[in-house]
Amino acid sequence: MGYGREMLRTTPFHDRVAAANQTSLWSHWSGYLVVDKYQMAEKFEYVAIRNAAGLFDTSPLHKYRIVGPDAEKYLSYVLTRDVRTCRVGQAQYTIWCDDHGYVNEDGVVFRHGADEFLLTTAENNLSYLQKLVGNDRVEITDVSDDFGALSLQGPRSRRILAQLAPEIESLKYFEHLTTKIGDAPVTVARTGFTGDLGYEVHVERDHALDVWDAIVDAGRPHGLLPMGQIALMMARIEAGLLLIHVDFESSRFAENDHHRSTPLELGLGWMLPPIDDPRPFVGRGAIRAERTNKTNRWKMMGLVVDWHDYDAKYNAAGLVPPKDHVPVLDDMMVYDDNVERVGYATSFMYSPQLQRHIALARVRPDLAVPGTHVNLEFTIDHRYQQVGAHVARTPLFNPDRKTA
Repeated sequence: MGYGREMLRTTPFHDRVAAANQTSLWSHWSGYLVVDKYQMAEKFEYVAIRNAAGLFDTSPLHKYRIVGPDAEKYLSYVLTRDVRTCRVGQAQYTIWCDDHGYVNEDGVVFRHGADEFLLTTAENNLSYLQKLVGNDRVEITDVSDDFGALSLQGPRSRRILAQLAPEIESLKYFEHLTTKIGDAPVTVARTGFTGDLGYEVHVERDHALDVWDAIVDAGRPHGLLPMGQIALMMARIEAGLLLIHVDFESSRFAENDHHRSTPLELGLGWMLPPIDDPRPFVGRGAIRAERTNKTNRWKMMGLVVDWHDYDAKYNAAGLVPPKDHVPVLDDMMVYDDNVERVGYATSFMYSPQLQRHIALARVRPDLAVPGTHVNLEFTIDHRYQQVGAHVARTPLFNPDRKTA
């Protein structure tokens, strides 16, 4: 395990990451140093994701190996989405809730065998998961430090990776397999956090630098660039992918219910089981009552700002309308035409791909219909002003290549 001067942890790829980082701009993620942007202009990295390929070090994700005769039974109780429908060689995006039906966190579960799973999470959930074991014959091991993880994303990612491991060509969306890159055993999954064609590679720590070098060498003729946090945030907003601490908070650490969210409020109702499904899982009763009584306060949707109105408001103030692609990860209020608050945006940016200002926002359920007119609040000349926008389904950018 590497440590920086400030006793921050470094990932298995740090030697390569640090050498490629032209800006020396870093952030902290779960105690690790991660790059904000490698290039002086982060848009280069974003353009690589959407037109060639970007390589992101996702090693700080927590990784839990869950094995035992009751592993499936245990996870089907802990996770809100039914893991029993996940076959060996598949992965699932999933969530886990508290007894009141509020979301604790989201993550991805990979099924490696009948009784063997790997769960990846953004935050530390080990003690929480262990407390729910009860009498189940399950062993949960934190293997976070044993592996590095790289995310290769973009339209040329398949071509790049297939040069190193041809069998990945057969991977379907949210499938994974074990193979080798050079002499290094790896697990490759067709997953990612950009809403594009992409793959994630898990490799043992001792082989990490060899795998980085192999992917970078194979990707160089295809325009591959390492990408940092800013470019990743841009891509995930276009893709409608939620980020903990930004678009929602963990129910375990929220100070009150205004900072908690149910699956329906996060737009994740699609992963809930049928309302009469007898499977017991944490939060089932509360979620069932919310669905029956339609008591969800919000629904997460996309917003697309009316550029005519946006430009007009800034021009009227004698200002050049800004088109800033750097994401704003903070609350922006949403109003109706009577200036009544009807929601709030949590992630906002100008999308270079869509050529529009877009946001992820919670809106009142009755307004969560594509095309509904709302107003998003901006600060223009140090005054609050509302600019027209319309509600849209997410993902706002959804290329066929992602799942084809």
